[in-house]
Amino acid sequence: METEKKSYTTEEQLVYADWLDRGMKLGFVMLVVSFLLYVFGVMTPHVPVDELPNYWHLSAAEYAAATGAPHGWGWLAHALQGDYANFIGIAVLSLVTILCYLIILPILLRRKDTPFVVIAVLEVLVLVLAASGILAAGH
Repeated sequence: METEKKSYTTEEQLVYADWLDRGMKLGFVMLVVSFLLYVFGVMTPHVPVDELPNYWHLSAAEYAAATGAPHGWGWLAHALQGDYANFIGIAVLSLVTILCYLIILPILLRRKDTPFVVIAVLEVLVLVLAASGILAAGH
């Protein structure tokens, strides 16, 4: 007699995991590519590599003031510069969780799984609020 294996994985878990895997791979590739473009000088950096030792002794605030480094989402204006291009990959990695929750939301709604719908919506709202920079600490 053959025993049947029971799966304890739900549809939304599989969908979430699939999209999380895709997003993490995309973000990782973006980090590697942006690093290589920076290291090999394909993209001009905001702060030239040979000048970096001049700033190593500075605090983060002093470094930002001395180099004109952007604050908060200001990095977007420098995203095509070698030393800021890696922020694109970091942003992708940061947004993957939000995307995953949004993708599973229709599954949860279809199943009328109200507690998990509320949790998913609240999770998205909290993550978007945190990413917005509205709740800034230490400024």
